[in-house]
Amino acid sequence: MTSSTGRQATPELTHACIRCGAPIPLEDALCAACNPGGLEQPAASQAHGTVFGGIALAVVAMLVVATFFVGGEGPFTGQLAAATPVEGGLMLTLRVTNSGRQDGHATCRVWDPSYLGNPPVETLVRTPSIPAGGTLAFDQRVADLGTQPRSLAVDCSR
Repeated sequence: MTSSTGRQATPELTHACIRCGAPIPLEDALCAACNPGGLEQPAASQAHGTVFGGIALAVVAMLVVATFFVGGEGPFTGQLAAATPVEGGLMLTLRVTNSGRQDGHATCRVWDPSYLGNPPVETLVRTPSIPAGGTLAFDQRVADLGTQPRSLAVDCSR
């Protein structure tokens, strides 16, 4: 489009009305048809602040719900009672204590602390449900630690 002075006219930047989709200037939220009373338009900071507030409330709500569902489990402490060779691996006997207020499952990392190579010689074991304040001894067959019994370390967490 060319103006009477021969210069190229720059088009006005627009966006869609939030209610009907008609093209309107960037500084407005509603077109004249959707805002016949000419009420004050919401500022961009108001709209963005409302969205941010909603996100913050959602995060807080998720934290409260997560605390309700998993709060009170653990901490867990574990120890290796025995490591017996079996075909293709070791049979580990683990004793895990749940010091929390609720029954729960722990994931225990069992590894060889004397091996400093990368990747480490380790395996993860998921426990059965352990009662609140209780200790559970259970057996787990593993293949990732080899077939020779040796000194192994145990660290359990939720």
